[in-house]
Amino acid sequence: MVINDAIQLTVTITLFVLSYIFYTINVSFCCFFILVAVFTTRTSPVNLASMAIERYISICNPLRHAQICTARRTYTLIGFIWFICVVPDITDLFVTMATESMSFFHTRVFCLRQNVFKDPILTYKRQAFDTIYFSCVFLTLVYTYLRILFVARVLSSEKQSAQRARNTILLHGGQLLMCMLSYISPTVETVLRFILPGHILEIRFANYLIVYILPRFLSPIIYGVRDKEFRKYLKRYFVSDRCKGMSHRVNHSEKGENKAG
Repeated sequence: MVINDAIQLTVTITLFVLSYIFYTINVSFCCFFILVAVFTTRTSPVNLASMAIERYISICNPLRHAQICTARRTYTLIGFIWFICVVPDITDLFVTMATESMSFFHTRVFCLRQNVFKDPILTYKRQAFDTIYFSCVFLTLVYTYLRILFVARVLSSEKQSAQRARNTILLHGGQLLMCMLSYISPTVETVLRFILPGHILEIRFANYLIVYILPRFLSPIIYGVRDKEFRKYLKRYFVSDRCKGMSHRVNHSEKGENKAG
């Protein structure tokens, strides 16, 4: 999840900056940036579903958790996720190569997906795949959340850990809903451009910030600040540094008072 989000943010930020500096770039480079950005964006919700299933197994079937969630199976699952997410995007490239002339890939365009993959069939295909992926992920999160909630009510001994897993899945659900904003962001951006034609750059920046940055912002909260060990060291260093700063200011003021006296 961290590696995927790091790649996604790096590529999208690079593409965003290039669009501001050069406005148009070579189609071949644009294809690469778009394919990587779309692939990593599509992978995020599937990763969320996989992690929710792992939480479900650890709470609802703890005795078999070590047998089911092995390192080898985890790597296999990661490879499978990357495969099913990259295939739809690669087919877009093949269709474009078959329908466009080679000279098209040497031209320069403003790097948007609709400016490169222009075949209308690709739009319907993308909507179909996105609907299938997000529907499966949403149903997985709902099912695992309800099962963990049931276990938390029945087994008092597992109540604390189940409640923590339930809260994690809730945060995953919020992260998924924010990822689903990519569904409506093109339509909303078009409407806002029509209403506010003089603020196209501001609209694009706001859309990028809300749709791509904010959902990834939740990951360090879910797996960073909420972690007990991480929070313990964060408080230790934050409080100690703050206390050192206050102590330094107090000593400095006392020395100034002594000099004045």
